Amino acid sequence: MAKKPKTAEQAAYEKKEKLYETKRPVVKNCIKAFLVGGTICLLGQVFSYFYMYNFNFTEATVGNPTVATMVFLAMLLTGFGVYDHLGQIGGAGSAVPVTGFGNAVISAAIEHRTEGFVLGVGGNIFKLAGSVIVFGVFSAFVVALIKTILMSLGVIG
Repeated sequence: MAKKPKTAEQAAYEKKEKLYETKRPVVKNCIKAFLVGGTICLLGQVFSYFYMYNFNFTEATVGNPTVATMVFLAMLLTGFGVYDHLGQIGGAGSAVPVTGFGNAVISAAIEHRTEGFVLGVGGNIFKLAGSVIVFGVFSAFVVALIKTILMSLGVIG
């Protein structure tokens, strides 16, 4: 289907609109996201070393307490309104690490707290993060299934 030709008035408006349109600072936003996300990951690495040296976790077992700590900190900072400012500065750099999951869970809970604890918070707490959980569990199942098949065929040991 062909596009309808624009009238002279529409073309003039579009030209004027482009003059006043603010340009997105893509490179600047990418650098900010990299720095914020990198700082979050650096903090996670600090917690990993802390747990390994003070609580005798190994590299194989330190992941769970580190992730739990990072999610808890993100939830705490979201509750105090700090993580929202971090998200405004870092964009995807604050949303992509595991801390973004904690932020999504608590944000939904805070948004619906006026509806009560059961129907408001309980019913909506995983509204944003539910899809992350579903696709994460499904992906883990598919990977485990592929690994099981490859192991039973003797392809991997």
